[in-house]
Amino acid sequence: MLKIGILGAGHLGKIHINCIKQLPVYELVGFYDQDVDTAKKVSEDLQVKCFSSIEELVDSVDVVDIVTPTISHFGCASLALKKGKHVFIEKPIVATVEEADELVKIAEEANVKVQVGHVERFNPAYIAARPHIDAPLFVEAHRLAIFNPRGTDVPVVLDLMVHDIDIILDMIKSPIKDVSVSGVSIVSPTSDIANARIEFENGSVANLTASRISLKNMRKHRIFQKEAYITVDFLEKKTEIMRIDDVEKTPNPFAMTIDLADGTTKQIRIDKPEVQPINSIMTELESFHNAIVNGTEPPVTIHDGVKALKVCYMILSKIN
Repeated sequence: MLKIGILGAGHLGKIHINCIKQLPVYELVGFYDQDVDTAKKVSEDLQVKCFSSIEELVDSVDVVDIVTPTISHFGCASLALKKGKHVFIEKPIVATVEEADELVKIAEEANVKVQVGHVERFNPAYIAARPHIDAPLFVEAHRLAIFNPRGTDVPVVLDLMVHDIDIILDMIKSPIKDVSVSGVSIVSPTSDIANARIEFENGSVANLTASRISLKNMRKHRIFQKEAYITVDFLEKKTEIMRIDDVEKTPNPFAMTIDLADGTTKQIRIDKPEVQPINSIMTELESFHNAIVNGTEPPVTIHDGVKALKVCYMILSKIN
């Protein structure tokens, strides 16, 4: 059983604490939060030991789970890595590209496992859809959120769009050719709404929209590929696959058919893969444990986190 400690006991940190308490593969040693009042309350409410310093916690565990504000990610992660600890670090991996490149060097020297918390990779709707996604030609991604002051200290690209950027990079394995963007600030000092069109060298295109001042929440991808249209609803945990196939020898009288311009007739088939009811955060934390004990690559590597961050800054540089 691996001993794990958590840095940060804010909104997401408390979720991580509760998830880890339910995972038998970890021994939750405790947590650290620089806010004394918050730390005391969380310790009492969740019955978890609170450490008096980051160093004390890091020295007591095998794995460090970093759920602090992004600006402190580099300092926390570099300290843990230099002490030879495995590190799970929430997205975005760090605050700047320079920090990201330096963290990669530190991790390689430490020779330990690092996983980045791009939790949508573990969304059950995406897990169900992923085997059916093959060479997307066009992807439309919308991530809309009702306004919440939490998170407005960073641009919406780093707050929300980063999730979709990671998913896009997981689906489309090709270098980026060009990025065109637009973004505006409405209620905060940084952009609250952003749109990015990413063109890849293989011809694929992704159009991403993120907003944190919407009237409703939406997290949805529409994926178009050869003879298939796939929708993934990350919020409602649903996925649908619409395929265009040749008409069967004995046509289904209830099947939808279309006559194409070349004179052929095709059949439209709609599949709804089974979506398993899983807790995405528990699943990603368990996957990190498996990577450590089995000596395998984490599902979301440090390099994945760095790639997503660099695309974020490509977009932000054009917005600015």
